[in-house]
Amino acid sequence: MTRLRIGVIGAGLVGQVEHVPNLAALTDLFDLVGVADPSAAVRAHLADRHGVAGFAEAEALLERPLDAVVVASPDPLHPAHIAAGLERGLHVLCEKPLCYAVEDILRLEALAAGRGLVLLAGYMKRFDPSYEALLGLLAEPRGALRQIAVEVTDPGALPFTRHHAWRSGADVPAGLGEALAAARAEQVARAVPVALDALGFRGFCGPYASSLVHDVNAVHGMLDVLGIGDGEIVAAAVFAGGRGGQGAVRLNGGEALWTMSHLTVPDLPHYSERITLTFEDAALELEFPSPYLNHQPTRLTVRQGEGARLEAREIRAGYGEAFVEELRGFHRAVTEGEPVRNSARAAARDMALVAGLAARDAETRKGQGG
Repeated sequence: MTRLRIGVIGAGLVGQVEHVPNLAALTDLFDLVGVADPSAAVRAHLADRHGVAGFAEAEALLERPLDAVVVASPDPLHPAHIAAGLERGLHVLCEKPLCYAVEDILRLEALAAGRGLVLLAGYMKRFDPSYEALLGLLAEPRGALRQIAVEVTDPGALPFTRHHAWRSGADVPAGLGEALAAARAEQVARAVPVALDALGFRGFCGPYASSLVHDVNAVHGMLDVLGIGDGEIVAAAVFAGGRGGQGAVRLNGGEALWTMSHLTVPDLPHYSERITLTFEDAALELEFPSPYLNHQPTRLTVRQGEGARLEAREIRAGYGEAFVEELRGFHRAVTEGEPVRNSARAAARDMALVAGLAARDAETRKGQGG
């Protein structure tokens, strides 16, 4: 088995709770060379807990002998960190969103393709055993699709990560926050085809690009199996002061509708995420746990019936961890040439849709004088 020398850029919550410990455990596949993060406290914590070398700058990590890198830095830094890895001949797995702007994603896709490198977008749900099982069910003959409903309420990560040993990066150098804000503003301005006010900006960066984009990617995978195209955006709304985002997409010439919503509810420590596909003769539902709750399988339920008789069955496809299986899939793509499930082109498709939702919301509110 080929072991890949790998580094991690960015050790925030997902880096500390998922990527670093998972890579450290997958010793048959990866040699974790080091982690780059501007926080000295975070680097010291990871060195103590996992024995991994820490680097204050990504460039210092990338100078080490590496085969691949995981990019888990703040979203506005993704374009630069992905490019830096690819330019050094490294395969890259980058957390979502790959980039805010489709043009940046396509530029990086071309860079990776020109060098024969893997660039994988971090949508771990594509590796969820229950999601894989659902795709298998969708490949079977069934009645016409009528609706896809995505509904997410999320208190944030804290209720589900208190039991983990992780450190906040409160000691990052002064001025970093301002630089990130400026980079985010510039990238969002290029990503969304209309100007966004403060509410629209929060909606795009939060509910749409940081959260619903996961479900958008998952649904796009389902539509591909069903042979249904992307559809037409017919409604979108940012609400709850930018903590909520909603959208509706007409599918298959109006034969079906895809609705989606995400709401952050910080005072309600309950996570709920469902994707339900309703056909004329059946309903298939995925119910996801918080992504940080390991060993909590996603529930796949199939409902069918005739007349007043309803049958519901739950399918348990396995207990594999989506984040871990994503790393295994990344390794196979690099070492065995397995097709990349979450390509840069797929990420561009996802971001084009969420940018379209943000634009539709902005245009609607402007037309209403709000």
